[in-house]
Amino acid sequence: MSTANDLGRLEDLPQDYRDELSSLNLVPLWPSLRAVLPPDIPTRRTATTHWSYGALRPLLLKAGELTPIEKAERRVLVLANPGHGIEKMQASAAMYLGMQLLLPGEWAPAHKHTPNAVRMIVEGGGAYTTVNGEKCPMERGDLILTPTGQWHEHGHDGGEPVVWLDVLDLPLVYYMEASYHNEGERQHLNLGRLDRAYRPGIVPTPAFERNAAAYPMLRYPWSEARAALAAYAEDNPGEQFIQITYVNPETMSDAQNILGFYALMLRPGQTLRLPARSPAQVLHQIEGRAGVRCDGKDFTLENADTCCLPGYADATLTNLSNEEPAFIFMADESPLHRKLGVYENRG
Repeated sequence: MSTANDLGRLEDLPQDYRDELSSLNLVPLWPSLRAVLPPDIPTRRTATTHWSYGALRPLLLKAGELTPIEKAERRVLVLANPGHGIEKMQASAAMYLGMQLLLPGEWAPAHKHTPNAVRMIVEGGGAYTTVNGEKCPMERGDLILTPTGQWHEHGHDGGEPVVWLDVLDLPLVYYMEASYHNEGERQHLNLGRLDRAYRPGIVPTPAFERNAAAYPMLRYPWSEARAALAAYAEDNPGEQFIQITYVNPETMSDAQNILGFYALMLRPGQTLRLPARSPAQVLHQIEGRAGVRCDGKDFTLENADTCCLPGYADATLTNLSNEEPAFIFMADESPLHRKLGVYENRG
């Protein structure tokens, strides 16, 4: 039985043979077999990476001074994972992250694109995203969907900078050679939509008599998600994982098709081990402070900090407050892995 050490190497082949293969666009598999099919665990480029909001915020505000919205369309600093090379502008194999700034009075024009996107609001008030005519106010901690092919634009009627975290499946869609956008006109607001009637366990009755939209709920208010976590923790004092999943309220499936989105609560002083699973995951601190240990790296998630953890890696989270809970927004590649049949939970 062959092992990693006794497979033939490319340089073992005669040069004239290699040249002839190359001229015909042929490549021998065996010298590279272990690179594409390594034993036991995949080759991972995603590195454990921490982005400090305190460090990037001044640079984002500086971008607001240096580049007007008309010259930027979307004023974003990309959170790039060095494991992939920062020029690739990706946080993991399938996730892109960016911190986006909108200043008072600005309008980011309407467009639509093939990658799916969500916005996790980091700070400020008075801004909104309009998605296919539905105006979604932006409040800290809210999750707003802008799914594939949906027209969306951003406006700001408030008096202070608004910042949000973009999470897209752009690396995957780009790899598939399916990434593009279209520009559009300013949207007219749709009135009388049913979206505002969706609540946990409650959907409007007409929803079951209509052509249900693929994404019937676009805005998930943090006030409701936080209340759900607090109630779950109170009702289940022995439960370690106090976590909720953002879902489509009609189908109860993941809110989007490729990436999964969640909110996690750590009890005061709690230490929680996250099991080693196949998908990479992103953590964003909404409230409190949390210590993170992953792949031998230790760092602290301060308010609005973000990190990316590779798949197949154990991670430990610790609430650094003994008095107050900590709340973390999470995104991962689980829906994609499940659809591909490669999802694993190694415990």
